[in-house]
Amino acid sequence: MSAIRSYRDLIVWQKAMALAALCYTKTRTFPRSELFGMTSQIRRSAASVPANIAEGNGRENTGSYIHALRISQGSLKELETHVMLAQTVELMGHDDAEEILSLCEEVGKLLRPLIRSLQDKAGQ
Repeated sequence: MSAIRSYRDLIVWQKAMALAALCYTKTRTFPRSELFGMTSQIRRSAASVPANIAEGNGRENTGSYIHALRISQGSLKELETHVMLAQTVELMGHDDAEEILSLCEEVGKLLRPLIRSLQDKAGQ
């Protein structure tokens, strides 16, 4: 296993970036009338996940890093909710929604142990 020199080396960040890119791709077919609605909401919450991982990694202390990762978790749940709503109102098909939700689950499963590890390190 190689050393982590940057947030870009974190698998959770890499997966979160793939998730954000997927969300941009899957929302391209949304109606133009949703550009400032659901399209924007999905894209913003998706982009927030890797952005907060990166921001937290660049913080000066572990507590700030944990806080940023928790914000990332919140954005992930927000994204899941928007995707489920987009599917419910028939803006997104079942297969596209499931693809995004599956990747959300993967990212969440990577975020939780990272937070726990940092909490252990900080003695929290």
